[in-house]
Amino acid sequence: MLTTEEKECFMREAIKEAKKAGAKLEVPIGAVVVLNGEIIGRGHNRREESHDATTHAEMLAIQEANQTVKNWRLEDAQLFVTLEPCPMCSGAMILSRVKELYYGAPDPKGGTAGTLMNLLADERFNHQVEIEKAILEQECGALLTDFFKALRQRKKAEKAARKAAALQESTDGTDKEKEG
Repeated sequence: MLTTEEKECFMREAIKEAKKAGAKLEVPIGAVVVLNGEIIGRGHNRREESHDATTHAEMLAIQEANQTVKNWRLEDAQLFVTLEPCPMCSGAMILSRVKELYYGAPDPKGGTAGTLMNLLADERFNHQVEIEKAILEQECGALLTDFFKALRQRKKAEKAARKAAALQESTDGTDKEKEG
């Protein structure tokens, strides 16, 4: 059983990964896979960069962990992720036999570790994942809130710049007509 300090330490590593994604203008979600107290896989969202919908933080962290242990099974591993996993990532945890999931912020639009549904506890699957939520929830949630706020501001500024450029273009055309 992990201590509160260990859980927070590993979640801070996932937050570092999330910040890497945010720096690339990717949705700031980060994940780490831990085995025997050591990080064996890291990942952050790379969908925009890779043009691949499957390059979620959890998927990349699981893939790296699989390569590290040279096995598709991660039976005694814990996965730490800043946002509640989606159906694809929950499926990957089930298939790779991750033992425990620790996540920061809930995902009301796509979370499948208890918010919309709980794929990880569904006994119809051949494996279930233990879940603990709200690890550094405020910090994890703020990463997303701040990112989307800045994104909206960027889009608003870009729209205003396009509008100003179009207005300038039309004004330039009117000036030329007056000269001619």
